[in-house]
Amino acid sequence: MKQVNKKRKKAKGRIRVLLTIVKFALLLLVIVGIPIYIVLFHADFISQFKTLDSVNAYLEQYKTASIFVYIALQIVQIIICIIPGQGLQFTAGYAYGFWLGFLFSLIGAAVGAIITFYLARFLGRDALHLIFGEERINKFVKRINSKRGFTIVFVIFLVPGLPKDLLNYAAGVSNMRLKAFLLISLIGRSPAMMCSIMIGSMFNKGSYVGIGILAFIAAVLCVLGIKFHENLTKYIDQCYNKLIRM
Repeated sequence: MKQVNKKRKKAKGRIRVLLTIVKFALLLLVIVGIPIYIVLFHADFISQFKTLDSVNAYLEQYKTASIFVYIALQIVQIIICIIPGQGLQFTAGYAYGFWLGFLFSLIGAAVGAIITFYLARFLGRDALHLIFGEERINKFVKRINSKRGFTIVFVIFLVPGLPKDLLNYAAGVSNMRLKAFLLISLIGRSPAMMCSIMIGSMFNKGSYVGIGILAFIAAVLCVLGIKFHENLTKYIDQCYNKLIRM
């Protein structure tokens, strides 16, 4: 019986390793394969967007269709978390104005977060460990599963410069539910997103002084946020505890 059980355990272990490798390959395909495919097979399409004017001309030419293209790009940016999103959001403000740019960006961010959340849940921790590192994933998951999980997630998304989109994958293998994570992450990422979109909108209108002031304020807040994010987390925790007791 012991030998049979050992054989079964070995067989299960091999199957688990095989599934992990397959899932890892799938995740690698999504994160690395998509950008490589775009660069190799759609280089001509990308090359036409060398300047902001060319981007704006393309978006104006296709109008309604361009909205879906932009939202799709925002979704891809969230899924492929190594790509910064500020440039996309700047383009949205430049092309669509502040409010429409914010709306389209928010839709793309929401859909991207949902896809990434469930993709991580399907792949499991083992596959995420292989590509992102076991220590990094476990660190994020531990924070999300803690009593301060909601506050930590909010602060990470709120402060520019902190690793936001990797958190989508970690949340997928944590105990946090999608609805709660989605709400907190969208509220948290909104200020920085609005700032990028507003700069793009102001650039289109030629408000360069306003851009300089806004960029300076954003840079200062970014530095302060990164430096004091632990203190900010504790302060939000205290506010949250006071609200519960009321």
